[in-house]
Amino acid sequence: MSDRYTTAIIVAAGDSTRMGTKMSKQLIPLCGRPAIEYTIRAFHECDQIREIVVVARSQDINDIAHTAFSFKKVMTVTAGGKTRAESVSRGVRAASRQTTHFAIHDGARVLITPDEISRVLNAAYETSAATLGTPVTDTVKVIGEDGNILSTPDRSSLWAVQTPQVFEADLYRRAIENAVANQLSVTDDCAMVEAIGVPVKVVRGEYTNIKLTTPSDVVIAEALIKRK
Repeated sequence: MSDRYTTAIIVAAGDSTRMGTKMSKQLIPLCGRPAIEYTIRAFHECDQIREIVVVARSQDINDIAHTAFSFKKVMTVTAGGKTRAESVSRGVRAASRQTTHFAIHDGARVLITPDEISRVLNAAYETSAATLGTPVTDTVKVIGEDGNILSTPDRSSLWAVQTPQVFEADLYRRAIENAVANQLSVTDDCAMVEAIGVPVKVVRGEYTNIKLTTPSDVVIAEALIKRK
């Protein structure tokens, strides 16, 4: 449909605590370029993305903007909030009024590809809500407070959810309002949509779509970038 207008909300407002550095992980150099550049480039190169909003820590806005505004689809770089949910909400408010779909993405997932973005967008256009994910490869255990194993879920039904997570715009706004009104504690955007009774389609992504969280992830990311 020609009237679809998809805005990517790239969330880059985390405090990078587990990275063990004062520098935002969005600005860590990967093969000589700031990490956030790889993320923005993938969305910029996806034809279905019409505009990009980047949400950053207040102290990082100037540095991130220096990179972000070299891409024509970037409309604004706005300050994030105290929580991820608040940061995403600010990104949504900064988006164009003509937005029909939001693609919410973790800025630290620097290895996302235009093809992966396109696949999850197409699923969301059909179903109103979709996310990338991969089947879990490790055995997962449920652990009690004493540190002992309580149970072993069937691995065949377990998937690790990634981003982008894509939602029809009005649906996503309703989900945010419900989450705020009921003070829901959620770890991703899908959970907010699930909370209002809407199913989310999972599209199989790539295991290379890792998130920069610890120093070892930086090493892996650089190795994958060099391989590409």
